[in-house]
Amino acid sequence: MNEHARQSAPVPASVWADACLARIGAVRPARADAAALRELQLHHLMTVPFENLSIHLGQEIVLEDDKLIDKIVTGRRGGFCYELNGAFAALLRELGFRVVLLQARVFGDGGRLGIPYDHVALRVETDDGTGPWLADVGFGDHALRPLELEVRSEQDDPSGTFRFREAPQGDLDLLRDGSRQFRLDLRPRGLAEFRGGAWFHRTSPESHFTRSLICSRCTDDGRVTLRGRTLITTVRGERHETELRDDAEVLAAYRDHFGMALTHAPVTHPPLST
Repeated sequence: MNEHARQSAPVPASVWADACLARIGAVRPARADAAALRELQLHHLMTVPFENLSIHLGQEIVLEDDKLIDKIVTGRRGGFCYELNGAFAALLRELGFRVVLLQARVFGDGGRLGIPYDHVALRVETDDGTGPWLADVGFGDHALRPLELEVRSEQDDPSGTFRFREAPQGDLDLLRDGSRQFRLDLRPRGLAEFRGGAWFHRTSPESHFTRSLICSRCTDDGRVTLRGRTLITTVRGERHETELRDDAEVLAAYRDHFGMALTHAPVTHPPLST
């Protein structure tokens, strides 16, 4: 085998899975059970930020497992739902979980539903007979633990009280503290089916992602978020805001709070299409 062939050979699944686990500070579980799923989701939310910087840095977003893993693991970046849950699904499958992608439409202002394929979430089956579970590391400030998909009563989580409610056409509405979050379609989907939704959120002036910069992750006692040049920290329910003065402070915040080494501070740009 020549040098080019060696460099082009696919990375064994066990190798990239171990790299993913190292990225989120987790160990390979002995069993693909509910406890392991809970630990993996929490570790992911604590280490990998929800962010939309690629949209404003002019970087392509490719919904393919290897590209997503490379961005998050090698590039030490985060992403938005399609990227975060897409890569998380690949990791879970390699660890023995049975995973199906589900599409959802997010409730916006006035209860208006977003576009089809607005959001991707994961239906996960474990080998201990529990669940199935809704796992989600790509909705920003959301449930820290997986939620039981077939339970209709309230489910307590450190970030609030969640409940699934029946919706038209066999869908489910997910509520948090009584407020509707998104409408979930339970039919299995493939990652490529979300390309249209990703394109919309990357290019449309109607998408909130094209109008603002966001980078956010959970912390041990709350949350840290960089919204544009505003650093927001929530500690045990108390919110603090700091306006960063210049690019140097912005870059330092990305480095210190999110482990991201950027060469220049991202700024919002007009959408690619109208």
